[in-house]
Amino acid sequence: MAAPRNRIRIGDMLVQHNLISEEQLKEALEQQKKTRQKLGKTLLTMGFVDEKEFLSLLAQQLNIPLVDLSRYTFNKQDVAQLSETHARRFRAIVLKENTDRFTVGMADPMDIFAYDELQRLLPKPIDLAVVSENQLLESMDLLYRRTSDIESLADQLSEEISDGGFDLAELNATDEVDVPVVKLLKSLFEDAVQVGASDIHIEPDEHVLRIRQRIDGVLHEHVMKEKRIAPALVLRLKLMSKLNISEKRLPQDGRFNMMVKGQSVDVRISTLPIQYGESVVMRLLNQSAGVIGLDNAGLPDDMKARLRRLIREPHGIVLVTGPTGSGKTTTLYGALNELNTQERKIITVEDPVEYRLPRINQVQINSDIGLTFASVLRACLRQDPDVLLLGEIRDRETAEISLRAAMTGHFVLSTLHTNDAVSSAMRLVDIGVEGYLAASALRGVLAQRLIRKTCVHCKQPYQPSAQEAQWLKHRTEQLGIEMPVWQKGQGCTYCNNTGYKGRVGVFELLELNDEMADALRKDDSVGFTAAAKNDPNYKPLVYGALELAAQGVTTLDEVFRVTEQMDEAVLEEIATTSSEVKADVTEEAPKVVPDSGFSFELE
Repeated sequence: MAAPRNRIRIGDMLVQHNLISEEQLKEALEQQKKTRQKLGKTLLTMGFVDEKEFLSLLAQQLNIPLVDLSRYTFNKQDVAQLSETHARRFRAIVLKENTDRFTVGMADPMDIFAYDELQRLLPKPIDLAVVSENQLLESMDLLYRRTSDIESLADQLSEEISDGGFDLAELNATDEVDVPVVKLLKSLFEDAVQVGASDIHIEPDEHVLRIRQRIDGVLHEHVMKEKRIAPALVLRLKLMSKLNISEKRLPQDGRFNMMVKGQSVDVRISTLPIQYGESVVMRLLNQSAGVIGLDNAGLPDDMKARLRRLIREPHGIVLVTGPTGSGKTTTLYGALNELNTQERKIITVEDPVEYRLPRINQVQINSDIGLTFASVLRACLRQDPDVLLLGEIRDRETAEISLRAAMTGHFVLSTLHTNDAVSSAMRLVDIGVEGYLAASALRGVLAQRLIRKTCVHCKQPYQPSAQEAQWLKHRTEQLGIEMPVWQKGQGCTYCNNTGYKGRVGVFELLELNDEMADALRKDDSVGFTAAAKNDPNYKPLVYGALELAAQGVTTLDEVFRVTEQMDEAVLEEIATTSSEVKADVTEEAPKVVPDSGFSFELE
């Protein structure tokens, strides 16, 4: 198909088909003069026209197909015919290579200049298709990975080291971007940010170097044969984070900030001496994204309202609990963001400070010079705070100081590493806090997990097995919900063939009542647990996970996976009804297996 040479006036076309009014067109044209965007994008941004209707009409007028990229299966070799630079510049992607032509999807197929350039760049004539710009950009992030660049740069660095041309002094030249090790690290960070990885692991083995990314809580592995480049990577990272480059026998922690793809990213680095060198783990914190508020944290509406009421108490302590990587810090910062007003003095004591917030006094712990949680906490109480955030309650001393602060007119937020809300309250007693102190100060405990979301692009109905159905019958009856149509992702380009894309929080909130407080004063764990279960507002984590599965947000496999981690008591309860259920659930629970690499299987 030739490019559409007859210019179509987008505005007139939309007015003619009653998709917008003359007044809306006039307003959009005025806005276009200010933003200098194309009229179609301006109309979409202003909400005057629905994107799907707009693209359908455009495809109809140009007599070309409209392709839904969310359901399209890409071929990696076809996509690679057009470089990422040109694809992003012209908002185009190669959809298919035929015998004598290419099919190219464009966000703006009326861009004659872009069409001519694409025709010049590709070795065959092209047919056009209309695609959504948002879907196009998302597809590019997934398809144009840095895998080949990383491998090429690793090979180049390995050759330089083996030839003796590797200059250690180059590693300290922070402005020298052409140094192979710098370019390799740049590609690693860009790839990680592009796919939304939360961590990068660099692990030297006996004969290979493993680079792994944690995406949606699961590690994806890429194995490289250039093991000799590991020391150069570690050395450069130590220089960037101002660590001791001569110390390889002891663990070290540091951090640095860098711009990646136009985003400010804080990198927390941890090194660990292992058998074949030093392992490095980097946590990526996107500062450009800002702090997620409670509205976007994934809390159910009723639980969110209860938590808001708790954090607005004038004094007392609220705990957020869960294992490492369960989103506790995100929830705490969301709560702080709501409390952060000019009327409140807020001080945080963290190890380390993760997100920087205006107006809040944030203190980073440094145990090497005696700046411990306990010492800082005592000093903070003399700073006239209204709200205190303690990064973690680790021992009896910090627990007692926090609880006494909560009883003397301060509101305190903190975390504990426990499995659920019920055990958190008793945990305070276990570490040596007097029961009366915990009962008087503790207002509530929020326990949480992160559970993977079903990919919306490839989810399909799924029939549970007999063992799963038995487990579900017990739970759905308790929840009072009808058996829904369960969903499961089949795997596609958008989810790297895993069936999952993104994560969502699962929560339980326990507010202390008089009955629980009495049991806590008496150090009666059985009585406290019974009182919690009798509270009509308390709903265990497993119920929240199951509700998400019933809504199609996650899968039963994920429910069973996190259930084994967070609710053994529930499984034991089910086992009393059917002795085979727990074994069946355990057997059916999926094992999280790392992917084979960064690259996609697109066919």
